[in-house]
Amino acid sequence: MTDEIYETPSTTPNFQTELAAQLADLIPEAVADGKVDVEKLKELLDGDVADSSERFGLFWPGKKRALRAAQEPTTATLKPDFENSKDWDTTKNVFIEGDNLEVLKILQKHYHAKIKMIYIDPPYNTGKDFVYPDNYKEGLDTYLEWTRQVNEDGKKVSTNAETEGRYHSNWLNMMYPRLKLARNLLTDDGVIFVSIDDHEYDNLKKLMDLVFGETNYLNTFVWVSNLKGRQISASGAAGTKEYILCYARRGDEAGEFRSSGSQLKALMPTVYKGFNYTVERDEHGPYVLKNELYNTNSAFNEVTRPNLVFDIYYNPETRAVKTAPVSDAHLHPGFVKISPKRNNNGTNLYHAFRWSTRKVETESHNLAFLETPSGWKVYTKVRDVDSAALKDIVTDITTNEGSTDIERLGLDSKWFDYPKPVSLIKVLVEAASSKDAIVLDFFAGSATTAQAVMELNADDGGSRRFIQVQLPEPLAENSEGRKAGFATIADVAAARIRAVADRANAKMEGRLDTTGPTDFGFRAYTLADTNFAKWRLSSDVEEDALQQHLLSLRDSATDDATADDLLTEILLKQGYSLTEDIAPAEIGGLDVRLVRDRDGDIAVLAYLNEHVKPTLEQLRALVDESPTRIIVLEDAFQGDDELKTNLAQLAKSKGIELWTA
Repeated sequence: MTDEIYETPSTTPNFQTELAAQLADLIPEAVADGKVDVEKLKELLDGDVADSSERFGLFWPGKKRALRAAQEPTTATLKPDFENSKDWDTTKNVFIEGDNLEVLKILQKHYHAKIKMIYIDPPYNTGKDFVYPDNYKEGLDTYLEWTRQVNEDGKKVSTNAETEGRYHSNWLNMMYPRLKLARNLLTDDGVIFVSIDDHEYDNLKKLMDLVFGETNYLNTFVWVSNLKGRQISASGAAGTKEYILCYARRGDEAGEFRSSGSQLKALMPTVYKGFNYTVERDEHGPYVLKNELYNTNSAFNEVTRPNLVFDIYYNPETRAVKTAPVSDAHLHPGFVKISPKRNNNGTNLYHAFRWSTRKVETESHNLAFLETPSGWKVYTKVRDVDSAALKDIVTDITTNEGSTDIERLGLDSKWFDYPKPVSLIKVLVEAASSKDAIVLDFFAGSATTAQAVMELNADDGGSRRFIQVQLPEPLAENSEGRKAGFATIADVAAARIRAVADRANAKMEGRLDTTGPTDFGFRAYTLADTNFAKWRLSSDVEEDALQQHLLSLRDSATDDATADDLLTEILLKQGYSLTEDIAPAEIGGLDVRLVRDRDGDIAVLAYLNEHVKPTLEQLRALVDESPTRIIVLEDAFQGDDELKTNLAQLAKSKGIELWTA
C-alpha cells in the first residue's frame, strides 16, 4: 500500500543530502558506504583542485556556519493573510512578512529556477541599519521568539556597530546564506541586482563572485544618486554615488540589457541623448542591426570562456546554422565556417562569442550573416526597435525622487527611511526581465520593487509578477509611521502596495488603450511554524530524541489551524506555488478544497478535517471527480487502515495520486 500512497514531506529539501545525491549520480566512484570520499574526489579532479595550504578566496569567521544555515531544512510554513490581501482570488503577486532566510527555503520547492530577476537593497552595514535577530542563524525558533509568536523572551533588535567586533563578518554571515538560496531560484538566464554603497562594496563583490562565480559577473552599475554630494563626516571627498552589482545564474544566457527608448530618454536624458538606427524587416518582424557577435574584450577568450569559443557553420542557401568547437576541419559540407576573431595582442587566442552554442542554434533568426571582403561576419538583430542598450552609469535619478514617489501616492514619505526611486527599479526590471517574468525582492523595505512592477505593467500591458519579502522590523516608538498606526516596516510596505494599486486602478479606468485587465492585487502571507504537531521540532535535536518525539505525538494538525492554513502548507511542501487557484467545495457531503490547473481541471482535491471520518462512499465521490491528486489528513481515517487501503485502490484504478499529511 505504501507504493500507492505518498506522504507529504515535513521539511523543505535537505540541501546537504541533495548535493551528495547529485555527486553520487555524477561521480559514483567518489561515493563509498553512502558517504562522499573527499580524497577520491580530489584524485579524480586532479589538477583542478586548489592547493589546500595556499588558495585564493574570501574567508571570514563564521563562514562555515553561515553556509550550514542555508543548507539546514526548515519545517516552517506560510500562513495566508486574507484580511491584508487585495484581490486574493485573481492576483499573482505575493507579499510575505517574515525572515527572508526561512522564506527563501520555503520558496525552493516550487520556485527553483523560475525567477527571472531579483533586486535587493540589503542593509548597507553603516552601523545603524543592520537590524536582524541577533542569532538569526538558528532559524525559525529565533524568528518566532523575536516576533513574539512564542513568548516575550529573546526579542532582540540590534545594530552592527564597528565597536562590537567582527563588523564585516557579521554582515557577511547574514548575506551569504541568503544569496546561496537566492541563486537556486534564478532561471538559467536570470539575473540579480544588489544595491550597496562603499561600506561593503568590496566584500559584496567578493561574496557574489563566491556564490555566483566570477564568470557570471555582468556589471557594476554606478548610480549617481546625489550630485550635490553627501556631508563629509571626517575627511575625503563628498560622496555622490552608490553601486548596483549585477550577476547572472549563467552569464552566457543572460543576454543584453535593453530598455525602451522613450523611457530612458525621459528618465536619464543625460546618458541617452538620441537613438540613431535603421529599421529593417524579415519574416519575424522589424529589427535593428547591432554589434558583431564576438566579445570585443580580449579578456574573454578560449582560456577564460572556453564554452563560448566555437565555430559557427552557416548555409547561405538554406540559412541553416550549426555549431562546433574550434577546429581546422570543415565539419559540415555546404556550410561556411565562421570562426571567432583572433586577438591581436600577441596571445594568438580567440575572442569569445557573446552567445552560447545553444542560443546561437535556437535563436539563429536573430543573427545576421553578412559576407564581406574580409570574410563572413555575424551580427545580432534587436527586435525591440524602440530601445537602447542600458549603460552602466545611471544619472538623472536622485535619492530625493524616492520620497516624491511616496508623496504622489498620498502617503507620508516620513514613514519610510531612504526609499529607492521607482524609476531606478523600473529601468532595471524592464531591461533585465520579460513582460511575464517573476521579480523577487527579499529585502523589500518600502516595497519600491512592487510599485515598479505594477507601474511597468500598466505602462506596457505586461503581466510581470512580484514576490516581496520583508521582516516585520518594529518601527521606532517616536517614528512618524508608528504615529500613523503602523507597527512594523512590513505594515508600511503593505500599505504602500495597496496605495499603488488604488492609484493604478484609478488611472487605468480613465484609459481607452488598455489591452486587458492588469494585476494590481497581492496575496499576503506571514511566516509561521508548521501546522502539524508531528513536524514541530528544531533541526538540531538528536536522532534518538527525534524518534521519541514522533512516537509521542498523534499524527494530527494543530487545533487552531484552518483548512486554508493546512492546505497552504501542504501545497508548498509538495511543490505548488503561492498563487494557485483554490476554492472551497462540497463533494459527497464533505467540505473540501479544490485546486484547479490552467485549463480549469481539478489538479488537487483536499479533505482536511481530521475530526470527521469520511465513509467509503464519500471517498468514492472524491475519486469520481477525477482530480490529478487527492490529499487526505492522516487522522481523518482515525486508524481505519481498511478505509485507507480502499481509498488507495480506488485512486489507483483511476490513475489518481493519493497523498497524506
